[in-house]
Amino acid sequence: MDHSHEVDTATTPSRRSFLKTAVAASATGLAAAPGYVAASDTIRVGVIGCGGRGTEAAEQAMAADKGVRLVAMADLLIDRAQEKRNLLRMKNREQVMVDDDHCFSGFEGYKKVIESSDVVLIANAAKFHPFHMTAAIEAGKHVFVEKPHAIDPAGIKAVRAACELAKRKNLSVVSGLQSRYHPGYRETVQRVHDGAIGDIIAIEENFLRAPYVLYPRKPGQTEVQYQGSNQYHFHWLSGDDVPQSLVHNLDRASWAMHNQAPAKCHGMGGRSTLHGEIYGSVFDHHAVVYEFANGVRIYAFCRTIPECYNDSSSTLLGAKGRCNITKMTIEGETKWQYSGPRTYSNTSSNPYYIEHAELFKAIRAGTPINNGDYMARSTLMGIMGQISCYTGKEVTWEQISASDFYFAPKPEDVRIDMEPPVKPGPDGTYPVFTPGVTKLL
Repeated sequence: MDHSHEVDTATTPSRRSFLKTAVAASATGLAAAPGYVAASDTIRVGVIGCGGRGTEAAEQAMAADKGVRLVAMADLLIDRAQEKRNLLRMKNREQVMVDDDHCFSGFEGYKKVIESSDVVLIANAAKFHPFHMTAAIEAGKHVFVEKPHAIDPAGIKAVRAACELAKRKNLSVVSGLQSRYHPGYRETVQRVHDGAIGDIIAIEENFLRAPYVLYPRKPGQTEVQYQGSNQYHFHWLSGDDVPQSLVHNLDRASWAMHNQAPAKCHGMGGRSTLHGEIYGSVFDHHAVVYEFANGVRIYAFCRTIPECYNDSSSTLLGAKGRCNITKMTIEGETKWQYSGPRTYSNTSSNPYYIEHAELFKAIRAGTPINNGDYMARSTLMGIMGQISCYTGKEVTWEQISASDFYFAPKPEDVRIDMEPPVKPGPDGTYPVFTPGVTKLL
């Protein structure tokens, strides 16, 4: 019999022991004065979103700092929160201190996680990232926020404001755009900046893969619960695949271009292959062309169709050669290949681990990290490309930056029993946007 979902009552802390630990941790002054934290002090961490990425982030946080104690977890579904708690405890028995009273569910669970924690890991549906990071920072908590950091222009404005507030409060904000923490990518981009391929002429970006994890509908779920549990496949929750996946590529492209934003973009996309309720309301292919003020263009492609050619690459074409950032190679007048460790099993080369290691090091040193600049810019690049694909219209950076558009409803208005913004048709298939007909901005 599979006991992986059962609670180990012999090792689960009681509510009383949990509260004793929480009080002791609070006595360090971390929550009240988020600056220097002694190496011996406990840092309480909570997770909002217990899917694969949130669970991995919790594991990486515990590996990065042995003083971390996981104390609270929230997910739309309580069984998922408890299941992931149990899995994490099997690997990190001394660091996982989440009792049943600190596994939270629904759209209000984030509040309890924030109350219980010094550092909040946000990895739920991207629609809620600006809302939850704002609440955490207002409460004086450091945050790690997965990508994308918003799904619409209104969300990006909230992200920028939250990051500015974090600066004033001496709090760290670390982005899940992990390329910036990859040692090999850092060296590769630096060599490009030093002139190894000359001036960049064009950039090709690819993120071609099968669909993200698919969660079938469970008996008794409301329509909102089902869509929320299968959030990658609903545009109003995930933002669709350009900001959801291609954002990593766009971040690397902007980084190579000295953190510039494009002047404009035009895109195309649609649903060609994937049908049925489980695929929700998102497109299965996108292509976006971004143009910078100096004429350099990014040709960016993403696709989520199985049994097709797959590729994840960032290729820079320069006047003196070319660079593949993800392969960490340079060819042309300069020939170079990164010689450091490449395996993600090595913590010294794993950016998912390094971003947490740098976060907790900064917290303990009282020297906060704030990734707000590139996390907002790169995410907005994804959003403008997605909206161009949905509408078939050219979108300018000026236009998208000034817009207050958001995918309804607002995150604070989402309820389990509400009418969702998209519903299945008579055949069970959800409608998708129609380029040339859909108007958003």
